[in-house]
Amino acid sequence: MGINQLPEYGMYWASDIFIGNAGFKKTMTARRFEKLNQNLHLCDRESEPSKGELGYDGLYKIRPLLDMVGSTMWDAYLPNRCLTIDECAIAPKGRFSPTQYMPSKPLRKGLKVWMLCDSRSGYCHRTRIYVGKPSDDLAAAALSHKVVTSLVRGLEGRHHHIFMDSFFTSVPLLQHLLHQGLYACGPTNPCRRGYPEALKPRNVGKLAPGEFYQCQHGNLVATITKDAKIVSCVSSNSAPGIVGIGPGKLDGDASDGDCGLVGLGIPRPLPLLLYQENMRGVDLCDQLRECYQVGRPCKKWWRYFVWFYVNLCIVNAYVVQRESRGGSPPAGFNGKQFTQRHFRIRLAQQLIGDYQGARGMERAARKRHADSPLEYGHRLERMSERSRRCRNCTNKGLRHESVFGCKICNVHLCRGGCFSEFHK
Repeated sequence: MGINQLPEYGMYWASDIFIGNAGFKKTMTARRFEKLNQNLHLCDRESEPSKGELGYDGLYKIRPLLDMVGSTMWDAYLPNRCLTIDECAIAPKGRFSPTQYMPSKPLRKGLKVWMLCDSRSGYCHRTRIYVGKPSDDLAAAALSHKVVTSLVRGLEGRHHHIFMDSFFTSVPLLQHLLHQGLYACGPTNPCRRGYPEALKPRNVGKLAPGEFYQCQHGNLVATITKDAKIVSCVSSNSAPGIVGIGPGKLDGDASDGDCGLVGLGIPRPLPLLLYQENMRGVDLCDQLRECYQVGRPCKKWWRYFVWFYVNLCIVNAYVVQRESRGGSPPAGFNGKQFTQRHFRIRLAQQLIGDYQGARGMERAARKRHADSPLEYGHRLERMSERSRRCRNCTNKGLRHESVFGCKICNVHLCRGGCFSEFHK
């Protein structure tokens, strides 16, 4: 369904040849799929603790899925040096209290999921779902610290480089990660605790494009510079005073006659260049995941997480297959580039295998005449509650009324031989 996307489930089994899918009809009936979809559960609902009881879990309905998928994603792919921590959003239709408003995201309102992804390949190593604000004020203030430490658990002492946005970046967090043998980098709010007083905007004054100031304390480097706007950054994976050239212009425009300045680029500190190059892991994962969405809108919030993790596992499997073969296509593929679409088609074919439902085998063995109207989706169905004149009888000069007819032709027909006679 991610490859062949239709607005509703029932359209896959439609009798219209331009909408219905022959492979779906051959594999299982619409009623069987509907029953399987209705009775899909991931936990024992009878033993679920209610809110306020001991052992209450807001994600109890999907906890077995989270435990199984979390361990598998972590063990299947060895992390590279640069990793990204960022958030993604899921758009729900039902009512779920942890739904967040995120004005900076393309999807402004949805369910928030924090992800740890590989900066180079986009592989998702670990996720954490936001289930609401903690009741304790101290716990709410340390939310960003808890999220990062839980996502990087198991990487201590491996000297990975963690890149994150301003929601997480703070001086105490970078000191904690550095103590665990992890480097980090990211923009931050100058008002946060531990940021140098000398680099706060009120003390620095007005900056020209490309101008920057830095302070160092141990392995931590704080930077403030101006690009399109004033940017403050804290890092522990770069030394101060090293400048790179980023895309942009110093001053003036081509129309001003300052052609020598156009295209030279703006001098930028190394922490910002590293951040721009490696803060893309979650975005790569989202691009792969959004191309072929599985699942459809519903009123149950936990189903959105089920389809999210199913889609995420498919993306991770595609990344593992692509990285393990070094970009070369698998055996039996004749195209130039093996894309995610080809991977999903092969995955669906392998999952279905040679299975064929009993109803599908009967239909495959049934012989129909090539000129039969049934072959093209024409059926004798109930058209309305009020009877109308039969079109076939009207053409013959007779007057008969019927509530039945053909919806494809949009005509009323008698239940006798008028249907087959009209379609000849």
